[in-house]
Amino acid sequence: MDNDCLFCKIANGYLPSHKVYEDDICIAFLDVNPTSKGHTLVLPKKHTLNYLTCEKNILNHVLDVAQAVGQNMITNLGASGINIISNVGKDAGQSVMHFHVHVIPRYSSDGLNLSFKPKQITDGELLKICDSLKK
Repeated sequence: MDNDCLFCKIANGYLPSHKVYEDDICIAFLDVNPTSKGHTLVLPKKHTLNYLTCEKNILNHVLDVAQAVGQNMITNLGASGINIISNVGKDAGQSVMHFHVHVIPRYSSDGLNLSFKPKQITDGELLKICDSLKK
């Protein structure tokens, strides 16, 4: 546990939360600043910086729980879709440096816009990027 980490304090019971799931490995609780009704955070109890540094067995378990939470949102909240997001690093919008997954239920009239703006790119640039990622 990182004593300075907000999510460690929540995951280990030092701060209150509205838990929707908990086991020995992870916890899921409602986001206090939700983007939609039911917006939930799923995270490991063990302090882990982000998605890229998380141990595989913990990562897989967190994603299994996120999947179950998303299924419950559709069944029990009437969500018509789900966004699953995990930000890695400040430039990607990570504000708490403890790996977590946002499970965001979507509704036809929620007004959220998570669209991506396409960038112009040549086939040559695509080939260079592809080669770099294959290394």
